[in-house]
Amino acid sequence: MIQSPTIMWFREDFRISDNLALHEAERRGQPVLCIAVLDDDRLPGAAARWWLHGAIRSLDESLHKKGGALHVFRGPALKVLAAIVQATGAGAVFWNRRYDPQGRKTDTAVETMLNAKGITVRSFSGALLHEPWTVRTRSCQPYKIFTAFWRAARALPPAIFLHPAPEKLVFARLSPALDHLTVKDMRYGLRPAHPDWAGGLHETWTPGEESARDRLAAFLQYDLARYAAERDFPAKDRTSRLSPFLRFGHLSPGRIWDAAMRGAYAEKFLTELGWREFAWSVLYSTPDMATRNLRPEFDAMPWRDSPGELAAWQQGRTGYPLIDAGMRELWHTGWMHNRVRMVAASFLVKHLLIDWREGERWFADTLVDHDPASNPMNWQWSAGTGVDAAPYFRIMNPLLQSRTFDPGGDYIRRWVPELAHLPADAIHAPWISGRPDNYPAPIVDHRMARERALKAWKTI
Repeated sequence: MIQSPTIMWFREDFRISDNLALHEAERRGQPVLCIAVLDDDRLPGAAARWWLHGAIRSLDESLHKKGGALHVFRGPALKVLAAIVQATGAGAVFWNRRYDPQGRKTDTAVETMLNAKGITVRSFSGALLHEPWTVRTRSCQPYKIFTAFWRAARALPPAIFLHPAPEKLVFARLSPALDHLTVKDMRYGLRPAHPDWAGGLHETWTPGEESARDRLAAFLQYDLARYAAERDFPAKDRTSRLSPFLRFGHLSPGRIWDAAMRGAYAEKFLTELGWREFAWSVLYSTPDMATRNLRPEFDAMPWRDSPGELAAWQQGRTGYPLIDAGMRELWHTGWMHNRVRMVAASFLVKHLLIDWREGERWFADTLVDHDPASNPMNWQWSAGTGVDAAPYFRIMNPLLQSRTFDPGGDYIRRWVPELAHLPADAIHAPWISGRPDNYPAPIVDHRMARERALKAWKTI
């Protein structure tokens, strides 16, 4: 009897445990062909591409231990899937759902094509605690205020699928006629080569399911108890650093939720998972969130075109030590502490009066944890242009933020070595105490910038 394989299409769920689509593919009882598709039209930014390469390699290693492999194809997903089912005689294609606008469009087209061929298509929940269309107001509208959203979400049972990796997966053989990349093939084009700027990423991160579980265990054991009190202090490093592992599906949110709920002190941390859920709910209902002001009155905002100041912000050369530390941490590691992200974002859109979309694009290219929902929502929050956003007239004072959240200057010293010799009472404002020649003066005066931003806001 000819067996009709089941295609398991991995996308942003690079794990073999707690993977509902893989579990159901195994239960179908036919050999499983595990694939990933690199579609140039939807590859992430440079830092996230680096992570994607590691995610693919790690998943392939996990599958090899089970006797299989991850087969990687390059090209438009619709064309690739059509070729694979034609060559293999596959009877079903399984995947875990994705919710970004382009991904939804692609998945709809692929499902339509496969259904027309009589091929079974099944999709599953694996990336969120709640499907983005399920948490709604009484009038079936999406929530625009986080507290109301999270209250409603907490009243619903979360989608949690906890299941160990399959013990005995039967893998399908790949037809030699199919042009695919082996996981060791560096033709991926996902990692930088000339020059290789990713040295800091290699030093900081190890993508993969095993690393994700280790990081979760360490956070729960050592940091969760002090998370609520110390998470805003970058030198204390009490944040979970789970965001890139969530972004690429090495961990499911259900696994994190279940593990955190087993201990104490979890509520503030779980609320941060709630913000992630809220972001995806907002993106689902407003798919152009990365490009359009959700408050249309800001379409008239007189943003400044200042390439030099934008470059200074990107390079960590603003003259404000906390902001410069954060931007340099971002460039070196592909990650930035959340409090510093807020200060840096506020500085760009309010002190420099530069369109928030410039910052969104920069973060999209430089963050390993770039999330298509959280990144634009957080930028619109900082700019005052989005749902449940910080009012535009609330302008963070970078000097006050620095003194409050890095009082000893330890975070600044790590990332701005030019200032490492300065004592705590001088490091936050080196232009007062006598800055070194190799560190810039502030590119804008705080008081002047604040007045300019408020004046611009009053014109809309």
